[in-house]
Amino acid sequence: MRVHIGSDHAGFELKNHVVQHLIAAGHDVVDHGPAVYDAVDDYPPYCLRAGAGVVADPGSLGVVIGGSGNGEQIAANKVKGVRAVLAWSTDTAKLGREHNNANVVSVGARMHSTEEAVGFVETFLATDYSGEARHTRRIEMLSAYEETGELPPLS
Repeated sequence: MRVHIGSDHAGFELKNHVVQHLIAAGHDVVDHGPAVYDAVDDYPPYCLRAGAGVVADPGSLGVVIGGSGNGEQIAANKVKGVRAVLAWSTDTAKLGREHNNANVVSVGARMHSTEEAVGFVETFLATDYSGEARHTRRIEMLSAYEETGELPPLS
């Protein structure tokens, strides 16, 4: 599977570890940076590129990494067509794929051990969307809003 990945300075070391782990596992990894550590870099350029890479590359998934993962998730979600989730457990990584058909996972490097974070990414990549009608209906509502800006009717 092709995996687009981006981070900031706080996620730089974990990103590099995840890249090597994914390559060793047979994934095709596109590293959107940063390429070098810069203690004052900004996450949006890297996370937006990772998200845009996923949208432009059907069938791929993405990983964004920062200190908490919050800003990186927000940045990725600004890309039309991205559904990014913040994973803070293997369950949230799994449910993000199963229920939300998320195509990007965000991880906080300062929040988890390397082993935990890699486990979240592995779980996310290995989990398929359930395709359940109720989840599809909800995702379609969000996609329609993203296209039109019109709020869905209240249930």
